[in-house]
Amino acid sequence: MARLLSNTILKGISRASQSPRIVPASFNHVKLRFSTNIPNDPDSHADFQPNNKAVNESGSCSGINIKELVDKDVKEHPIVIYMKGYPDLPQCGFSALAVRVLKQYNVPLTARNILEYPDLRTGVKAYSNWPTFPQIFIKGEFIGGSDIIMNMHQTGELKEKLQDIAGKEEPE
Repeated sequence: MARLLSNTILKGISRASQSPRIVPASFNHVKLRFSTNIPNDPDSHADFQPNNKAVNESGSCSGINIKELVDKDVKEHPIVIYMKGYPDLPQCGFSALAVRVLKQYNVPLTARNILEYPDLRTGVKAYSNWPTFPQIFIKGEFIGGSDIIMNMHQTGELKEKLQDIAGKEEPE
């Protein structure tokens, strides 16, 4: 086994020294920009190229319709929160507050991180006609942000709204 491994490594080294590849790179005074894309690489196959249909390199969700995505999320999940970060690792105090309040009710929580996808962020704002995040939807209805959830929690209105879904597990 060791001999097979060493032979494979030596073949790779000898092959690399015979035909060096030049990878295009451009230098900037502040940053080094480096591309690992090698055009017409005979050792690469299209199956191994990066492929994410939902998000392209600029972070936009050009392969999908944001309104349909948000609509589907809101209809399929009892509670959806569009937030900065994730429920286990919020990246904003308001998002953390909203998650903390909702977790007190032992409800299934579906979340999307708007920081990863700029198009999702603008699409959700347009969908709800609400400018700030987090944005919380309960049973298909837009509720608002962390201040509204906190107010509903303090008045008992949130408990009433969540009582029929509290403790239920989402089907996988």
